[in-house]
Amino acid sequence: MPGTLQGEGRAGGPVPGSGAGPGAEPPGAAGPRRGRIRAGRRAGTAPCGPGRRGGTGRPRTLGRCAGRAGAERGGSARLCSARPRRHSAGRFRPAPPQPRSPWGREGHAAMGHHSTWTWQELLVLLGGLWLWGGNAQPTPPGPTRSPAPQLKFRLAGYPRKHNEGRIEVFYNDEWGTICDDDFTLANAHVLCRHLGFVAATGWAHSAKYGKGVGRIWLDNVNCAGGEKSIGDCKHRGWGNSDCSHEEDAGVICKDERIPGFKDSNVIETEQSHVEEVRLRPVVSGARRRLPVTEGVVEVRYKDGWAQICDEGWDTKNSRVICGMMGFPAEKKVNRNFYKRLKRAARTKGRSPRLGSRLFTERQQLNYRLHSVSCTGTEVHLSMCTFQFYQGNTSTACGAGMPAVVSCLPGPLFTSGSTHKKKQRQQQQGQLRIRLKGGAKAGEGRVEVLKSNEWGTVCDDRWNLLSASVVCRELGFGSAKEALTGARMGQGTGPIHLNEVQCLGTEKSLWSCPFKNITQEDCKHAEDAAVRCNIPYMGYENLIRLSGGRSRFEGRVEVAVGAGDGDELRWGLVCGEGWGTLEAMVVCRQLGLGFANHGLQETWYWDASNVTEMVLSGVKCAGHEMSLSHCQHHGSSLSCRNTGTRFAAGVICSETASDLLLHAPLVQETAYIEDRPLHMLYCAAEENCLSSSARLANWPYGHRRLLRFSSQIHNNGRADFRPKAGRHSWVWHECHRHYHSMDIFTHYDILTPNGTKVAEGHKASFCLEDTECEEDVAKRYECANFGEQGITVGCWDLYRHDIDCQWIDITDVKPGNYILQVVINPNFEVAESDFTNNAMKCNCKYDGHRIWVHSCHIGDALSEEASKRFEQYPGQLNNQIS
Repeated sequence: MPGTLQGEGRAGGPVPGSGAGPGAEPPGAAGPRRGRIRAGRRAGTAPCGPGRRGGTGRPRTLGRCAGRAGAERGGSARLCSARPRRHSAGRFRPAPPQPRSPWGREGHAAMGHHSTWTWQELLVLLGGLWLWGGNAQPTPPGPTRSPAPQLKFRLAGYPRKHNEGRIEVFYNDEWGTICDDDFTLANAHVLCRHLGFVAATGWAHSAKYGKGVGRIWLDNVNCAGGEKSIGDCKHRGWGNSDCSHEEDAGVICKDERIPGFKDSNVIETEQSHVEEVRLRPVVSGARRRLPVTEGVVEVRYKDGWAQICDEGWDTKNSRVICGMMGFPAEKKVNRNFYKRLKRAARTKGRSPRLGSRLFTERQQLNYRLHSVSCTGTEVHLSMCTFQFYQGNTSTACGAGMPAVVSCLPGPLFTSGSTHKKKQRQQQQGQLRIRLKGGAKAGEGRVEVLKSNEWGTVCDDRWNLLSASVVCRELGFGSAKEALTGARMGQGTGPIHLNEVQCLGTEKSLWSCPFKNITQEDCKHAEDAAVRCNIPYMGYENLIRLSGGRSRFEGRVEVAVGAGDGDELRWGLVCGEGWGTLEAMVVCRQLGLGFANHGLQETWYWDASNVTEMVLSGVKCAGHEMSLSHCQHHGSSLSCRNTGTRFAAGVICSETASDLLLHAPLVQETAYIEDRPLHMLYCAAEENCLSSSARLANWPYGHRRLLRFSSQIHNNGRADFRPKAGRHSWVWHECHRHYHSMDIFTHYDILTPNGTKVAEGHKASFCLEDTECEEDVAKRYECANFGEQGITVGCWDLYRHDIDCQWIDITDVKPGNYILQVVINPNFEVAESDFTNNAMKCNCKYDGHRIWVHSCHIGDALSEEASKRFEQYPGQLNNQIS
């Protein structure tokens, strides 16, 4: 139900019978008179009897009676109706005072200076004075609004930080929640300002911070973003909702307080609330090593940390803690070893027998929780049952000790390169699940392998239990978020699973109950995704950006000497060979999303005192978690230009595009054409023919061309835009168009062993939205030197009959080959996923005809199926099975 304006006819807008107009309250009228009129409205009527201004003037009428400047002499006074205002939820709301008429100046309101009063008029005057004395309160001059019910706001739920959570509102003496239907960032801005924060950075749906209790006060809220109160936004009315608490909205506020903000709307947390949890390493040597896999479990309490009593503690509790810390499983702890910790703490010093092996730091243990009981499937400790210690806790946990947990890290976070490689290889041999399209490790669209083909999972009934099974199966911790609605971009190919309902104890998503999908049930707009808890590695502390206009851009500075115990020394990275893949790693390491650009010159960001070049020859594959994991020259610096202007820089973005080629169209449209040379002068000028064409007898003869159409979709979360702006596009006189990217696609004919026998390329002379999905508007059009790009949810079609949409196969001998098309081959424009930019087909060429079949996106098949494809032995006939 669309939202309606709450309390229609709010302050400033006259309503019938309100008295706005020629007969309205004059400026400067006495306070008591204004109070009397408001009191009459509260009663549902407006007094229309005589009144004086400064003790003079004729009696006059108000509201609907105000048809003349003064009442007829001897006329009877009457009460005219004033419609009571009604709230959307059905409650009455006092009407605000109306603007005072500009005509009401001294000497102009009345028609004369002499008047005689009738007894009826006197009775009405006396009655009005009694009403004022009994009900009205004097108010200061000027229009004022009747006091609205006081609203209070708070953040609640789990797991969360102090500036995020489920939004709860106190209205009509009761706390309640807000439904996420039609919720927007503008709503979050208004609510965060209520809470004392300057703005919102995001919002959450589907009770991400847990389900609230009590009333759902607001639904279908629609704010513009500048409102002073959430009550000023459009909504269905207070208490009018068709939602359940599974749809409670949450907000993420910018961690910056409004200057001078003072209000009773402080962020409240429940007494039974546990926000932050950590593992504190106790064993010497583990203090520096990351990730921390073993230690004492501590919870944030006031300004410090408190321990949990381990009485009744079991492996299920440990599993929950390990999942929160980003580890897929727990392992047994040597409890006897840690009993010494408690004895050492009681002596308030280090145990002499332990020497330096234990860090007990002379601290009194401060127990906060006890009797913790988890089922093992919870994603946060707050979801388990537990009790708080009350009062003095110095004698607490008499028979127990602080809870200690030891976790098993996943393959990505295992120390020791040999062991890591072995585990990763074993995992890759067994896994039938992967994440795609995420900016960080442990997040992305969920894809599963079925019948040797990768496909997606529909988001129906997708929840944290199922998401946690995915995360743990991939070697991460429990799920932080279960994302719906293709929040990590849309996938391609089949949708394999629907209505997955895991219990949380399964080892694999394939072990969970699910329904097979039909085309009518789900579309790729409903692809499920996850964000997993991952171990803290501290990578972001070893790199920083300087000089940029925002935290998302700047010159890259890296820390050196971090492992020697020396003080960190900051230096620059050589920009030589620096590109998008290296920038992707930097943005991931800093938690800033995807890379927009990798810059080789940064003279315009020369704002830092760091001038020494310390790293060169950096080459990344794009998937690394830290720049130190990429290839580089090591301590032997090799950089031709060591000046600061040639230092590497990046521009990061929270979202990115993702281009994919529609493989079936290539297969359907492929054919051979023998084209006369005299029609290929422009194509030769743009290097669209093979090198042997230069030796041809121009303009006689022909070239044999393999033609096909290509339809390029943007399935990402940001528009695909050329790297160069319009000012630097190159004009090609022959074809009479601009090139926004010199090389947009590579077309190759390969032998089964990968040898290239023919090639072509396509410049992006026109990137535009040819067609779009339903409800997506076209934004880019090449006509009239327009902006070029591909909108999310749209595709660009290069037809088979345009120049350079081909491969010159004049010199190719008959045989069995692979046709390969690669979009954005030089990684000029950043994308969320480059592994799906290639498309491959099998083809058989007999010297006169060509058969193209088995076209697929490069990463759409299993490793086994891909190997079979590469080892394609060729066809015995022209029948393709």
